[in-house]
Amino acid sequence: MIQSDFNTVAELLALAESQHVPVHEVVLAREMHDRERSRGEVLQEMLKNWQVMQESIVRGIQNTERSLSGMTGGDARRLYAHREQGYMGSAAIEAAAYAVGISEVNAVMGRIVACPTAGSCGIVPAALYAAKKQRRLADGDIVLALLTAAGMAAAALVELAGGTPAMIGNGTALAIKNLMGLVCDPVAGLVEVPCVKRNGFATVVAMTAADMAMAGIRSVIPVDEVIAAMNEVGHLLPKSLRETSEAGLAVTPTAKAIEKRVYPD
Repeated sequence: MIQSDFNTVAELLALAESQHVPVHEVVLAREMHDRERSRGEVLQEMLKNWQVMQESIVRGIQNTERSLSGMTGGDARRLYAHREQGYMGSAAIEAAAYAVGISEVNAVMGRIVACPTAGSCGIVPAALYAAKKQRRLADGDIVLALLTAAGMAAAALVELAGGTPAMIGNGTALAIKNLMGLVCDPVAGLVEVPCVKRNGFATVVAMTAADMAMAGIRSVIPVDEVIAAMNEVGHLLPKSLRETSEAGLAVTPTAKAIEKRVYPD
């Protein structure tokens, strides 16, 4: 029986290393124990999530529908059409387009998987869909990677590339450090601007972090300390920059005009 009692990322990685199993096996054992489900039941539930994720990607890159606010819609299709002409290469551009597309589906009340939130729903699915296409992976591989990911695309990408538990920790830490301190300033209080496009940027960050980790680059600060620092920074941010739409982009003249149009009363 796989031991799965952990409270920190370091403990999770150590359990995987000491038992000579992938990280997803430790997480799977924990899920089976905590939720009193069989291995097959947990994997089937994750497969259903993955199927919804793929459906939202396909819809997203074809979508031309605007959201009710009029702020978003059609950008994923534009970016996907540009994939062969960009600076980053088609793989990264496609991944960013997938992420934007899922977020646009969310904005028009389509079905998505919150991963871990609706506002960040595009990142993990987009990164994994791009990996599936690039590496010709089976859905079963992606389902296991989702267990490793939780809400961290970089962790899943490292595992799919054959990385060690230590590399997974480094990829996670590197990705978090790049986004630490990011404010939440949604225009008109809606999960559209700047949230939708940020999903695209964050997906490329995850891919970059995974590549760095697979190349042997280490995070000087261990992943659990990075998480603690992120928590501290989040609490230090003023209320006005924590999804209240009281500062930042949300109070620019253009944003206030949009807000007045969306909420005329």
